[in-house]
Amino acid sequence: MTSTEARPASRTRTTLAISAAVIAGLVILFFIFSGLYTDWLWFDQLGFGGVITTQWLAAAGMFLVGFVAMAVPVFASISIAFRSRPVYAKLNAQLDRYQQVIEPLRRLAMIGIPAVLGVFAGVATSSQWPLVLQWWNRTPTGDTDPQFGLDISFYLFELPLYQAAAAFASAIVLISAIAALATSYLYGALRLNGREVRISRAARIQLATMGAIYIALQAVSIWLDQYATLTSLSSGGLLVGASYADAEAMIPGRAILAGIAAFVALLFVLTAVIGRWRFPIVGTALLIVSSLLIGSLYPFIVQRFQADPSARTVEAPYIERNINATRDAYGVADVVEQPFDPETETEEGALRNDAATTANIRIIDPALVTRTFAQLEQFRQYYQFPPELDVDRYEIDGEVQDTVIATRELDLEGLGSANTFYNRTFVYTHGYGLVAAYGNQRSPEGLPVFLQSGIPNDGILGSDFEPRIYFGESSPDFSIVGAPEGARDVELDYPSGEDEEADNATTTFAGDGGPTLDNVFKKLLYAIKFQSEQIFLSDAVNDESQILYDRDPRERVQKVAPYLTLDSDAYPSVVDNRVVWIVDGYTTSNNYPYSDRQQLSNAIVDTNTPQPAYAIDNINYIRNSVKATVDAYDGSVTLYAWDAEDPVLETWQKIFPTSVQPMEEMSGELLSHVRYPADLFKVQRAILSTYHVTESDSFYSNDDAWITPNDPTESAATAAFQPPYYLSMQVPGADEPDYSLYSTYIPQASGEGTRNVLTGYLAVNANAGSADGEVSDTYGEFTLLTLPRQTTVPGPGQVQNDFNTDTEVANQLALLTRGDTTIERGNLLTLPVGGGLLYVQPVYVQSTAETSYPILRKVLVSFGNQIAFEDTLDAALDSLFGGDSGADAGDGDVIVDPDDIIDPDADLETPTEPAEPDPEPDTSDPEPTTPGAGDSPELQAALADAQQALQDREEAYASNDLVGAAEADEALQSAIERALAAE
Repeated sequence: MTSTEARPASRTRTTLAISAAVIAGLVILFFIFSGLYTDWLWFDQLGFGGVITTQWLAAAGMFLVGFVAMAVPVFASISIAFRSRPVYAKLNAQLDRYQQVIEPLRRLAMIGIPAVLGVFAGVATSSQWPLVLQWWNRTPTGDTDPQFGLDISFYLFELPLYQAAAAFASAIVLISAIAALATSYLYGALRLNGREVRISRAARIQLATMGAIYIALQAVSIWLDQYATLTSLSSGGLLVGASYADAEAMIPGRAILAGIAAFVALLFVLTAVIGRWRFPIVGTALLIVSSLLIGSLYPFIVQRFQADPSARTVEAPYIERNINATRDAYGVADVVEQPFDPETETEEGALRNDAATTANIRIIDPALVTRTFAQLEQFRQYYQFPPELDVDRYEIDGEVQDTVIATRELDLEGLGSANTFYNRTFVYTHGYGLVAAYGNQRSPEGLPVFLQSGIPNDGILGSDFEPRIYFGESSPDFSIVGAPEGARDVELDYPSGEDEEADNATTTFAGDGGPTLDNVFKKLLYAIKFQSEQIFLSDAVNDESQILYDRDPRERVQKVAPYLTLDSDAYPSVVDNRVVWIVDGYTTSNNYPYSDRQQLSNAIVDTNTPQPAYAIDNINYIRNSVKATVDAYDGSVTLYAWDAEDPVLETWQKIFPTSVQPMEEMSGELLSHVRYPADLFKVQRAILSTYHVTESDSFYSNDDAWITPNDPTESAATAAFQPPYYLSMQVPGADEPDYSLYSTYIPQASGEGTRNVLTGYLAVNANAGSADGEVSDTYGEFTLLTLPRQTTVPGPGQVQNDFNTDTEVANQLALLTRGDTTIERGNLLTLPVGGGLLYVQPVYVQSTAETSYPILRKVLVSFGNQIAFEDTLDAALDSLFGGDSGADAGDGDVIVDPDDIIDPDADLETPTEPAEPDPEPDTSDPEPTTPGAGDSPELQAALADAQQALQDREEAYASNDLVGAAEADEALQSAIERALAAE
């Protein structure tokens, strides 16, 4: 009776368990479906539906291939081993117990084990769809490698797939063999009796056949390894690619080993036929011994006793291969060194021939003036500017003008208690306006001179362009916009009153920027996606509503072009009455034969680009193949094929045939804002620091290796490489000034051998074209100035040290740092003008108060060993070059009145009367100050020591005694610190 009553309860529990499992499975599937469907809606709205469907189909196809390739052989292996088991085999007690346990689950295991392994294999192979699609659509390069004579495309597109396929097939055969071996042992086809091993005929044939297949696959893999020597580090560690020992020993040795492996595979086939295991066992031992002798020992002997003793001679042709391939792969093959012997003496009128360059020297540092922009142009607490502003150029009154530019974006954290779901989703949906300042101008008060500013937006760039920033680098995670015609506007457009209580302008998004929420089903899907039930419940969501998300320009481009590596900086420009973000995209590879390898994330690290936690993006080939734009209003993405001859881009265009437009579709106005990308330049300068040397002997000796100097404005403990700078200038050898990107080099050394003297100056023409649609013939052309080794030209570090330790400068800086103010040193620019190298550094003053912002107060300049420090750049240049530099800087018409200096403590949001500043020091006399009669004895002694240190340093430089100069610098620094303390 008890057992009869228990059955319904048991059935009920089983039914409930099954129902719960089914419901849970359906819920999981629905969540998966919601993610996939919302992705489809996003891509489809953007016009890139083909991109996501191609990825899905390719990944699904690869999953199916991986699943079948693993599951079928494993299932067949188990089935064959089971069906061919001996029927009357005598098993020991332990195996008999195992069979009793496994037998009830045998059918499930025979299907389940292959299925589970197939799922894992399918997941692993599904991520390899780019490898397969590139192989299927591969494009020849027309260039061949110097070792085997194969087209470079073989290494870019074919070899990686062949190696991956051989490895995957080996794993399948190995797992299948293990499954067959376990099944044979379990069911008595394989028995161990002490040292005796008995195996049935069927099991022998199966295992021997699988052994033959596995060894044959190893033969294929070893054969492919010949070609892989061209894309891996040489055996001697000298270079990427085959060196002397690799070409003479490693490559032939692998060909021999592949033949031996193929022979051993035949021995396994022989065992399957005649049943003798001795032959394949001996053959396998021979293969192992041969791999040690031929694959390892022989190349080591050749390297140690032939290559190393005569390395400079025997490695010369392989070094030349590496140099040529590296310069080709990184796009610097045409860079030619240009000797440059800079003048070091200043004379009146020296800059007369460089008037266009000096007029465009940027004194507004985009990394420092963010807070100045915020205080002057933020207007409300819910707006913000990026941590570092961008540099662009615009044609104004017929002249190209460098500008510092930024968009005014939302900062929802500034809403405080008003940061509710409704406000951040429906009201605060977009930023407003673009703010731009002249790069070469300043106001008498030390503030930027804006050419575009205000709310509503107005200025030289006009007021007709669309100012609303719905898509930007700091946009909210998602916003819901749009409403039926005639409905009340709910989105805050911009603050229109003088105070917080006044009514603000409102608007309704009228573009096509995101998927529509025009039915309950879509609302539910997006409520799940963003884990917010209010998307589903809010009455502010209507049939015209659109949901905007994935709004960062780089993120949008990355999603529609997954094959691109993107530049770390997207910058805004006004193009055809729209604000658009311009993003540079790179095609990269790590399989270019003989090309040196770089870690991309590490190569672009500088003061403005932080060090990544993990750098796994090794490359040895890069092209700026795509220029992309993202409309700041509706988020539309357009891709332009910038380097149409790039074989990697051509291959991807076959895969996604409609996603990239030809470069000719660019408007002239867009072309005038396209520039040479900074990240590509940083990678190329890293390559050229070594590969500017094209002669193999010098390259091997490493006697002319360079490095980018550290940013001298940062402390030694935190300093990274000095970033490259965009400037409009005329480099030596150019016919006219143009928008350029430059960097400098110093000797590559460490420890006491470090010398911060210039060895090279690298610049590239960064101007892609003009507003009339004409593409620049000189875009991307490099100028590499090499400085003579016989003379010492101060590098950025030395110049910064000179600035910091000059007595006159130190005294004036001491006056500027009175009270609660600090000095902020701007970017140290290096310009090849006047036949030499001019250093320019703006000096800002900032209060320590919470609402403070940097104010440009002084400009430091240096030429040769001369220094000037004045209120304006124009005055500093005149002071430096004998009273008249011969050219005007952009701030030449600025008259700095001490009464016009803004108090750094002042908060511009609350207008106040400026405080009466202390009198400015007299800077007309460039000679160091001398102790006055009223000074304390400590101050007099410190200044006297400083003057002596200056004299010692000049004598040390005159005699080329760098150690003595460094000691004098230390003494000078100590004297200045004592003088400041005494004052």
